Amino acid sequence: MTTDHAAIEATVLAIGQKARQAARTLALVSSDQRVHGLGEAAKALRHAADTILAANQEDCQDAIARGTKGAFLDRLTLNPERLAAIATAVDDIASLPDPVGRILAAWEQPNGLKIERVATPLGVIGVIFESRPNVTADAAALCVKSGNAVILRCGSESFRTSTAIAEAMRAGFRAVGLPEDAIQLIPTRDREAVGLMLRGLNGAIDVIVPRGGKSLVARVQDEARVPVFAHLEGLCHVYVDGKADLAMARSLVKNAKLRRTGICGAAETLLVDRACVPTHLAPLVKDLLDAGCEVRGDADTQKVDPRVKPATEADWSTEYLDAIIACRVVDGLDGALDHIAHWSSNHTDCIVTDDHARAERFLREVDSAIVLHNASTQFADGGEFGFGAEIGIATGRMHARGPVGVDQLTSFNYRVRGTGQTRS
Repeated sequence: MTTDHAAIEATVLAIGQKARQAARTLALVSSDQRVHGLGEAAKALRHAADTILAANQEDCQDAIARGTKGAFLDRLTLNPERLAAIATAVDDIASLPDPVGRILAAWEQPNGLKIERVATPLGVIGVIFESRPNVTADAAALCVKSGNAVILRCGSESFRTSTAIAEAMRAGFRAVGLPEDAIQLIPTRDREAVGLMLRGLNGAIDVIVPRGGKSLVARVQDEARVPVFAHLEGLCHVYVDGKADLAMARSLVKNAKLRRTGICGAAETLLVDRACVPTHLAPLVKDLLDAGCEVRGDADTQKVDPRVKPATEADWSTEYLDAIIACRVVDGLDGALDHIAHWSSNHTDCIVTDDHARAERFLREVDSAIVLHNASTQFADGGEFGFGAEIGIATGRMHARGPVGVDQLTSFNYRVRGTGQTRS
């Protein structure tokens, strides 16, 4: 091991030790203290706005020099309004009901033992993310609100911005006497730090949350030796049923694809029921094309507009995160369900229909973390669910699924109260 590798390992392991100690302290402080600390962190973000925006400008300039553009650059870029929204999100998270100490269940055994299942913090959460600097504040606030310490590892493209955000929030914690090491950001861009986190930092990390592209998530799932809240890509579908209201379908499809193309809840595939092709397909496709969205369609879709490009097999499994959508005509609800079952990443899928029975069947049979009826897939967001924010959207089936907010960042223990009972 070279001196540099040794230095990186020593630094990251020390961060783990400090996070573990901070987690012990944070788990014992009152809800009011955590709320106060997060309020001060939000104030510190506003106070440090000039520093954070200057750091972001440097990150963006470097990204542009590397050829970054479009949705990826948009995800990295902050402006005063976006930074203000980040601080507001921290305040919103602080105001959520305290998830720690909730009595999840309670009962009494015939022998008189009184048993409670009580929500407790997970401990230390490692968050590995890429270009979105807002994840720094969202993840830190969600973890602290739920009594956890967090170790953040951002992508190199957002390193300066994320560091400035984390430092501001730590300053807010210092101001009220809370452990600033409850929020730590890995101070190196070296990818070796990711491997160290995935190995658990000698038991310091209790769970890993990846937020990023397919390659990052694949590495985390392959190498992690601690539990992972899986977040796969968002291959989100909108199925326009033969019983769909055309005006509603046009509004929802355009919003689901184009409101923000770079988020995981953006629609990537449009499925249209063959029964409504004569009335619905051309307007839906024209709306997208006229708005600057590239449409890659099957043979039926290509017939309605010469601007449609031929879709390939790869298009049905591509998360574009850009103004591109794949479109296919399917044979009714069964055809839509078959397509989604084969291609979906189990993230978010939507049906547009006025037929209640078909909607209920779709909601029941589509095995995704979020399933919607007559609502844009862009609602796949913890803030829109009333969670304040989210640390990610889990597409696995264990513990947490869908938007991971403060409630999902807790575990539980059993608290048993007796009066001297012994077991025979």
